[in-house]
Amino acid sequence: MTQAIGIDLGTVYSCAAIYQNGKVEIIPNEQGSRMTQSYVAFNDNGRLIGDEAKSQISMNPLNTIFNSKRIVGRKFDDLTVQSDMQCWPFKVINDNGKPKIEVTYKHQTKLFTPEEILSMILIKMRQIAESYLGKIISSA
Repeated sequence: MTQAIGIDLGTVYSCAAIYQNGKVEIIPNEQGSRMTQSYVAFNDNGRLIGDEAKSQISMNPLNTIFNSKRIVGRKFDDLTVQSDMQCWPFKVINDNGKPKIEVTYKHQTKLFTPEEILSMILIKMRQIAESYLGKIISSA
């Protein structure tokens, strides 16, 4: 039986899918939804990803990151980065010409690149697929 796992890392939503038995099936997350919010939130206890992260944005707006895919590969002075920063409650700083996201995580100020935030979402999507399949996924 041929199986293949795919992950769609989206700006707003992400999903994982499996190809098996000649068809594609979108894998549901813990809440039963086939789409997972592309949000990452940081707090004193740890990190939340997906729907859990989005649900606490009103309580923790400075540490809830979304739409970070929009600034991947861009310079801090890029017009898109500057425009997006006006709409975000979280802080984006200039680190040698590159945008970095500043959060408070476990009582410390931390800086993350947009790529690091996206990698956290990718890890979550892999975990969703592993839970669904009941096995470790080494490539997708």
